[in-house]
Amino acid sequence: MTNKERINLELLVKEASDSSIEAAQLSTNKKNSLLLKMADMLELNSAEILSANSKDLEAGKKNGLSDSMLDRLKLTKERIEGMAQAVREIAQLPDPVGEITETKKRPNGIEVSKMRIPLGAIMMIYEARPNVTSDAAALCLKAGNTAILRGGKEAFHSNTVIANVLQKALMEEGINPNVITLIPTTEREAMNELLLMDEYIDLVIPRGGEGLIRFVNETSRIPVIMHYKGVCHIYIDKDADLEMAKQLTCEGKLSRPGVCNALETMLIHKDIAEQFLNDTGKVLIKENVEIRGCDKTKEILSEVDTATDEDYYEEFLSKIIAAKVVDSFEEACSHIQKYNSDHTEIIVTNNIKTARRFQREINSSVVGVNASSRFSDGGQLGLGAEIGISTSKLHAYGPMGIESLTTEKFIITGDGQLRHDERY
Repeated sequence: MTNKERINLELLVKEASDSSIEAAQLSTNKKNSLLLKMADMLELNSAEILSANSKDLEAGKKNGLSDSMLDRLKLTKERIEGMAQAVREIAQLPDPVGEITETKKRPNGIEVSKMRIPLGAIMMIYEARPNVTSDAAALCLKAGNTAILRGGKEAFHSNTVIANVLQKALMEEGINPNVITLIPTTEREAMNELLLMDEYIDLVIPRGGEGLIRFVNETSRIPVIMHYKGVCHIYIDKDADLEMAKQLTCEGKLSRPGVCNALETMLIHKDIAEQFLNDTGKVLIKENVEIRGCDKTKEILSEVDTATDEDYYEEFLSKIIAAKVVDSFEEACSHIQKYNSDHTEIIVTNNIKTARRFQREINSSVVGVNASSRFSDGGQLGLGAEIGISTSKLHAYGPMGIESLTTEKFIITGDGQLRHDERY
């Protein structure tokens, strides 16, 4: 980048950072009215958004994007309505800013509390998901933060129009449009520059492939929320309802294979393996799912390919699933603990003791019993739209909603107490 381009990029980020003061001072009513306006304008401008998205889709096909990436990139009228509805749901959520989370009275009479406050300027770095533009902007706004958005080249036209629509809503309400700032370049060098701007940016949240997230984490001088990949498991216990297990496995793999909460590995207890694989396995194969399994799996289903050790670490994001027949609950847990990515794990069982033990011993960010892995989503868990899923345990863990976009400060109230007895 030239010096001129570098100065302009820094100025853009500085202006966005400066606007975080205004964002933090917005009242709950004002934030909610802004969000409702943004939702309405997304729907009112759906034709323009779809036109821009068609350019991205055409370029993506020419550049050989995978089917899963194209699915993430694609917008429809219904998906835009879903984006708008997610923004409305965020408006309905309680405002975390100013919330007193705990209060204690010290022996000397001092009252000590904690209050939630915004983080400041949050930079989102994401790939072919234009819905993240509105989700991230809305979540950051509700939590009193500025959103700095750096989308991928695959969705550049879509992101630009969506961000323009959201900024227009801010301007019509008399709010600084820099509260939502889209970086107007997708050059890699620009991202290198941004990740060094710790003077202006308080947190970075990358969403995308493992390579992108590792690059951000290794390059950034700014704190990073990490989510490398989603290697999600389903364990079919010997006490499982096998019809339920079939439905949960098929939805987890087939509904949207390219998302991070899709199933990548199924573990099957040996006592029910033959029945489950002959039923569910054949359904998956009929739906063109490639199964890569252990020797015991292959003995039951001849169509199964051999699984390598690398397959059990893999986030396929496509119609591929790894399978393993296990001898016990303990072996299933050991497998998950070795190969998981701290994302989502599911057990199917009618044994309540086994279910509770699974939830206690498996420490991924979402652990479910008799429910689809696809519920591992901020909206489904009651957070409104999510800004990301953290698989690192510090600050936030799992799907991140508005509360995860705040921090806490101590506030103390006294009536003249001194720490020491000396008087002046």
